[in-house]
Amino acid sequence: MQMPTTSRRTVLATAAAAAGGMALAVTGAAPAYAAGPADLLPGDQIAHLLRRATFGATPAAIADATRLGVNGWLDRQLNPAAIADTVCDGLLARLPLANADIATVRGKLALHSYDAFKQLGKATVARAIWSNRQLLETTVNFFSNVLHVAAPSSGVWDSRADYDKQVIRKHAFGTFADMLKASARHPAMLTYLDNRSSTKAHPNENYARELMELHTVGMIYTEADVKAAARLLTGMTVATAGTYTYTASKHATGAVSVLGFAHANVTAEGGEAAALAFLDYLAKHPATATRLMTRLCVRFVADEPPASLIEKLAKVYLDNGTAIAPVLRALFTSPEFAASVGQKTRTPFEDLAATVRALGLGPDASGVAGLDALYNMLVDAGNAPLRWAPPNGFPDVAAAWASPSAFLMRCNSHLNLAAGWYPKQLVRPADLLKSLVPVLPGTYGALVDALAVRLTGTKLPAAHTAAVLSVAGKLPTSVLSSSDKSLAGSAPYLIALVLDAPTFSLR
Repeated sequence: MQMPTTSRRTVLATAAAAAGGMALAVTGAAPAYAAGPADLLPGDQIAHLLRRATFGATPAAIADATRLGVNGWLDRQLNPAAIADTVCDGLLARLPLANADIATVRGKLALHSYDAFKQLGKATVARAIWSNRQLLETTVNFFSNVLHVAAPSSGVWDSRADYDKQVIRKHAFGTFADMLKASARHPAMLTYLDNRSSTKAHPNENYARELMELHTVGMIYTEADVKAAARLLTGMTVATAGTYTYTASKHATGAVSVLGFAHANVTAEGGEAAALAFLDYLAKHPATATRLMTRLCVRFVADEPPASLIEKLAKVYLDNGTAIAPVLRALFTSPEFAASVGQKTRTPFEDLAATVRALGLGPDASGVAGLDALYNMLVDAGNAPLRWAPPNGFPDVAAAWASPSAFLMRCNSHLNLAAGWYPKQLVRPADLLKSLVPVLPGTYGALVDALAVRLTGTKLPAAHTAAVLSVAGKLPTSVLSSSDKSLAGSAPYLIALVLDAPTFSLR
């Protein structure tokens, strides 16, 4: 006996309701199960690590991490230069402006062209999906949000790609103090937050304020602190060639005192050194340690992270001179991290990247049309890399991305990718279902179980499995054989509906 066919919309509504707040139901359908997010995933620490420290587990990544163990995997990932990345490097070669310096971009593009922005955004998507250096990419994603410079944004058409390379990527596993000082001396940040136009006659307070509020200590400053910091940062500007320069004649001299930092600031020639000392002081401030570690824990642990872990990581951060790698190691090997299974939800960007990785889809054989399509899907979802206009960076809590329309967009992308409808240019396995489930089981229920374990790490609840199969007009007990002529037509929908499950939405 077969079940009557149910519309995919009804099944999606059921899955959304079952997510318990991770996505909102699109109809009044009753939930298939009522488990909370923490109950949906097994506690396997390798799988947990890969869900958080990468943009989605793959069989190769799971095998690698299982062989190396948590500490061995972290050792390897924290040395990205030693990891071969042939596929991703080949794709990035088709996006030369994504890695270009300011002079190169200026030499190739017209004034205020968006082409370098577009290539950088697409390169960010490519790296998230196809790079083997996954911890580097998730760390870069985090610090790009902390020291955010929107792309596109006015005036940084020539410098934003260089900022990605010379500030965020260069220092991702170095020290935050060095990253912060590099950011403060980069044309992209100086332009984005207006410090390039700040002079002793007319100090601009924008960068000084965001430097403290967003990049370092948080809202513990006074207006007097902002004014003093703005004066201290004058003279750090952009040359005619678009590169950083310090212009002593624009620097405001005179003693400054900001948040416990004091400097005589006697000469204009010594103004840059004074500003760098201030930046170093901010990076090493206990309030910065607490605030930065809170944001790091929100990214990798929970929307409301445990205070015990924040305190522990802040100490590691300060004890190691703001070094980032020891903090990451301490975070991913902490008991608080181990206990955080199910406490984070994927953003649209992460969901798309995880989908492509889970399905084993490769990049375009030539050109970047498929990559363009993936990027444009994220533009439509409001989560294309770097395209967040305010300086505070993308939100990273579940509530920010939970809506009926957002859920349906994810579901549509799952089906498009599973069926190969869009984008068509990505390289697909010859038989996608066989690549996911090499040995066909004897029943449709066992098939959905196998797909769920392969794609999400765990089986779906029985009621959800039955709901998924109703789209194909099957019961969990329906016999499955290689001669089943309906399987080919049903397979993309079954795969997509498994990806629509709440378990896949969890980071």
